[in-house]
Amino acid sequence: MQFWNKIETHLDFDGQRKAEKVFQIIIAVFAAIGLISGYAVEMFSVTVYTLAAGFTLASLLTLPPWPMYRRKPLNWQKPAEETANSSKNKKKK
Repeated sequence: MQFWNKIETHLDFDGQRKAEKVFQIIIAVFAAIGLISGYAVEMFSVTVYTLAAGFTLASLLTLPPWPMYRRKPLNWQKPAEETANSSKNKKKK
């Protein structure tokens, strides 16, 4: 179980934007190629198989959290320390 805990499973916001853009571009390119090639050979199955291949490629490139999608992590703010005065004021209210 130690191996699975070491695997990074998150993307940053910039990485999510890049992954979505890459996914959409690959799907659009393969859809156009599939439409043209399917029309040329007059077989709708060629269009479907080409689009399925593009979907598979796009999924392999964008679904796993590759390091190229984790280059700009968010720096979260540290929690504020409570002072003695603020905790006394809360107790009075």
